[in-house]
This record gives sequence, structure tokens and C-alpha cells, in this order.
Amino acid sequence: MPIDVMMPYYGDPGQFRRSVRSVLAQSDPDLRLVVVDDCYPDPQPREWLSGLGDGRVEYVRNETNLGVNGNFRRCVELVTAGWFVVMGCDDVMLPDYLATVRRLVEQNPGAAVIAPGVEVIDADDAVVRPLGDRIKSVLAPRRAGVLSGERLAAGLYHGNWTYFPSLLWNTDAVRQVGFRPGLEIVLDLALLVDLTAAGGSLVHDPTVVFRYRRHVESVSSVQAVDGRRFAEENAFFDGEAARCAALGWDRAARAARWHATSRLHHGIARIARLLP
Repeated sequence: MPIDVMMPYYGDPGQFRRSVRSVLAQSDPDLRLVVVDDCYPDPQPREWLSGLGDGRVEYVRNETNLGVNGNFRRCVELVTAGWFVVMGCDDVMLPDYLATVRRLVEQNPGAAVIAPGVEVIDADDAVVRPLGDRIKSVLAPRRAGVLSGERLAAGLYHGNWTYFPSLLWNTDAVRQVGFRPGLEIVLDLALLVDLTAAGGSLVHDPTVVFRYRRHVESVSSVQAVDGRRFAEENAFFDGEAARCAALGWDRAARAARWHATSRLHHGIARIARLLP
């Protein structure tokens, strides 16, 4: 059962090469890596990939820049395997990532998404724990298990503890719901809760097999963020509270109305903008 590793590309070529090498060095080699170039203004990635001489690697360049949401949609269109991951072009798979998620699929073939353990690294590959990621670790389940229904939805509304680039998705399940158009900040959370509302389950295993890169720019974006981020989040959570109420998921509806982690993030950002 090959697994498709979809890699939307628009970023640092050096980190991109490290990401690609980490995929090709998997202990489980049954994969297809598809790099989807969103019109990055540099021919080096294509030339470098061609020079690898690895038949598992494919390169696609979009005709126009699609942006984050559009390129994620393009990646889903290009998937041919039953399971896929949309990996960041600066993240790193540890050697047993594919073997681990494949085992979890074999144990839970009806799942919609697999969420393995993740550690966060900085631009220099050092393991770090920024405040936001420490909060994620508190919210994440402590033990391996299967989550679904209102329990899963409520937990995600309290705070999205998953890391999108590390998630393995069931292709059929994702294509039935798709990424919501127009979302940039919460598109991954929206997909997760849409799958949950459709009856899908999430399998979590805290074993760390993936490294998510958190840049200095990403950390400081808490200070630089403007009101558009929170306008999108607030509108999303308002809609989710109404949907959950209609489903009779009262606990999840309350969690969506409060969306505590989002509010905390907003508060930190407001304070940061006041600091010199």
C-alpha cells in the first residue's frame, strides 16, 4: 500500500532539500513523493529533484500561484493512493514515520485521519518548545487511542493540538468533505471537524516520528498578526457552535463558543503589540 507524500512547495530551497531527503530516507520505502510548486521564483528545486534519479519523486508546477488553500486543494486532486500526508516543505520526517502511520492504518482501517507524535524544531533544527506548542502538548491526549464524535470535536475547539503537516489522511474521507474554500488560518481545523461531523475518527499515537519546523518568524507572528486572523477564527467558531447545537453536541457547542486557546492567542498578540 503506497502512501502519497504531497509537498506543497514555496519556501527556502535548503530546508526543502532536507525535507525531501527525510522522506526518501524512510525505513518504509513504499511511497510516492509529489512536490507541488506554487510558482516559486527559482528553478533550482526542479533541477535538484531531477538529479536525484529516484522514480518515487514527481514534480508539478502550478500554472499560477494558488496560495495556501488553493495549493492544498491541488495536492488532494493529485493524490492517487488511499492515504496521503500534506507535508510542509521545511518539515522533517523521522525515519520511522511511514512505518508507524502504516501500522496504525492497518490496525484502524476505517479511520479518517492518523495523528502521530510530533516534536518542534527551529530554523537550525534544534528542538524547541515555544509557548503555543507547550499549550498544544497539554491539550493533546496523553495515551494512544481512537477519538471520534463530540469528544473529538470539543477537544479540537478547545485548542487544535494536532500538527497538520504530520497528519495522515484517508483519501476517500477527505474527498467527501474537502477543504473549505476561503479559509487560510483554520482550514486544517475545519477539515478535521468536518470529518468528525461526518462520522470520521482520529487515531492518535504520541510516539514522536515527525519534526514540525517553527520559524522565528512564526513565533513572532503572534506580535505581527492583524485582525484578519481573528476575524476568520471568530466567524469559524460561531458557525461551529451553531452546527454543534443543531447536532445536539452541547459540550462541543460550548467549546466552540469559548474557543479558549484562540482567545488566549488573541490576548497575547494584543499585549505583544503594546510592548516596545
